[in-house]
Amino acid sequence: MNVLVLAAHPDDEVLGCGGTIARLSNEGHKVTVAILGQGVASRFPKDSREAISEISALRRRSQDAGRILGAAEVLHYDLPDNRFDSVDLLDVVKLIEEIGRDVEPEAVYVQHGGDLNLDHAITFRATITAFRPMPGSRVRTLYAYEVASSTEWAFGKFAPAFVPDTFFDIASSLELKLNAMQIYATELREFPHPRSIRAIRAQCEDRGACVGITAAEAFMTVWRRA
Repeated sequence: MNVLVLAAHPDDEVLGCGGTIARLSNEGHKVTVAILGQGVASRFPKDSREAISEISALRRRSQDAGRILGAAEVLHYDLPDNRFDSVDLLDVVKLIEEIGRDVEPEAVYVQHGGDLNLDHAITFRATITAFRPMPGSRVRTLYAYEVASSTEWAFGKFAPAFVPDTFFDIASSLELKLNAMQIYATELREFPHPRSIRAIRAQCEDRGACVGITAAEAFMTVWRRA
């Protein structure tokens, strides 16, 4: 099965479904990760040497994280960090449609549309537009994933609220998820921040406890064709 994981920023893919990427890859599925935004550029003056250098370094880290998880490919694009709203939504949709034509996924994972981060919300909306369940489409399932420090910090105030209905068992791949997240050391914080290794582990264990297993990642089904 071809699987496409879409993320607005480098590290979103690991936070949201790193364990699932590793599990699916280990089961023989081809997982492609597409990161739409530059990441971190908003922390520096526009087009500065610091921004260009950090974007390049972050992309190398995402490639390393992808290798840990067993992703077949990690693709990078150049939407402006934390400024996706400065790009016409149609252009984001067309970008994702192009990715879809190349990857031909049967399952698509994208971050949740009610997240605090606006880039996440735009990525979600553009994705469900690009992957409308049209006749002849190869896509059978579209899932939304949660991202620590963005999904829960919206406190369910932005529609749609994240209400998970699918839990992927990642007991065998939790350590790979955490190892991949360690690659993004500049994005990690000290506990009790949600993007600390301790908190990420706790979230996975809590999601697992919800359904009687030791560790899980939670997803909200956008649509599914049996």
